[in-house]
Amino acid sequence: MPTLPVILVIDDERNTREGLQDAFSDKYEILLADSATQGLELLKSHRVDIVLTDLRMPGMDGMAFTREVVSWPNAPLIIMLTAYGSVQTAMAAIRAGAYDYLTKPVNLDDLEMMIDRGLEVLEERKNATRKSAPVAPEGIIGSSPAMKKLIEEARQVAAARSTVLITGESGTGKELFAHALHAWSPRSRNPFVAVHCASFNENLLESELFGHEKGAFTGASDRFIGRFERADHGTLFLDEIGEISLATQVKLLRVLENRNLERVGGSLTIPVDVRLIAATNRDLKAMVQAGTFREDLFYRLNVVNLQLPPLREHPEDIRPLMDHFLTVSARDNDRDVTGITQDAANVLVSYSWPGNIRELRNCMERMVVMARGTTLTVSDIPKEIVEALSTPQAESATTDKAEEPIATLDIHANELLAMKRALEQAKGNRTKAAEILGISRRTLQRRLLQYPELNDTPEE
Repeated sequence: MPTLPVILVIDDERNTREGLQDAFSDKYEILLADSATQGLELLKSHRVDIVLTDLRMPGMDGMAFTREVVSWPNAPLIIMLTAYGSVQTAMAAIRAGAYDYLTKPVNLDDLEMMIDRGLEVLEERKNATRKSAPVAPEGIIGSSPAMKKLIEEARQVAAARSTVLITGESGTGKELFAHALHAWSPRSRNPFVAVHCASFNENLLESELFGHEKGAFTGASDRFIGRFERADHGTLFLDEIGEISLATQVKLLRVLENRNLERVGGSLTIPVDVRLIAATNRDLKAMVQAGTFREDLFYRLNVVNLQLPPLREHPEDIRPLMDHFLTVSARDNDRDVTGITQDAANVLVSYSWPGNIRELRNCMERMVVMARGTTLTVSDIPKEIVEALSTPQAESATTDKAEEPIATLDIHANELLAMKRALEQAKGNRTKAAEILGISRRTLQRRLLQYPELNDTPEE
């Protein structure tokens, strides 16, 4: 049987303790304590996920208990229960480290929703720890001068609190470097929370970032803790930052400047201690000039800039990346594929990889899954890559690197050419083109709207 989440209830009122036990014992394992001191002893001898503690108790009160416990490694989340509900009390509880609070008499439905949200936060923290552990330094593959310089810069800035803007084409590893910055930082034991901004419309993104109160808008049936609060004392990664609306940019800037926020529909000012990392493949300076991105927010984000090079600019890293993805794909897909012939490797190294590292990773997984033997050969290479290399344009590019048409610092030009090539390779099939680029079909559709010259591409 799966292990039930463990809830510790601390309250000097017996009726409250036993009432909560009766209400939730079918869903959670409940531990009871009649004082904060007894609660501390139980925490030392039991695994506890969430603590529900009264604020006013004889001896050590809930506030002192919270300050003590939040400093522990792998501390449980603490929800404060108080009959003295006020903005001042709520502020003090949150500053002391409480996850959230409810006023007495407690609404059991609201409390259950809050507990479930808290358990989701704990699971996110565990996942972040599992993901970030192998990221630094093993997860960043590359020994070329360009990658060595980039890794050195990332290590240098990781220890600071400064906001970092990671720029580069799609598929160059921006999220991987964000994980590495967190793993190398003093915040590595705290949450790493990622938000892919393009996945949400304006209203949903605001709620996702800052949270909302119950009844803040139609459908807001309970309080929602946003990503900023979930990342408190850790790192918040905002991917595709160039996709957010001007209205959301204003609110984001305010949080970065004041280091506090208000949930949508709320009046409580909540302090947050978050190290922000943002990433984009857009030219934010051009967007500032066009009036679609705020200049003050750009300078607030661009304190430190890590520019990730496209894979074609450090081709010496293709082979080690190829070997790494082969091993990982064979393991994850339970395939007995142990190597690649030199001829096949030479073909892949000569390809320009417009979708960068993400495209290479997807290609290696596809080859491993479809392999006819234990060693990958030229016949296992996807047809579209072979065809791209056999075109006169590709042959010219491999013989004269100085005339390589995509070796440009113009991110928009790179993106346009990458999509054009992918659509040509996929013969207009946008789903297949998205797979080649290593992005979702929805993201490709949105990108195409920015380039009218590609919108006439016939779709199969």
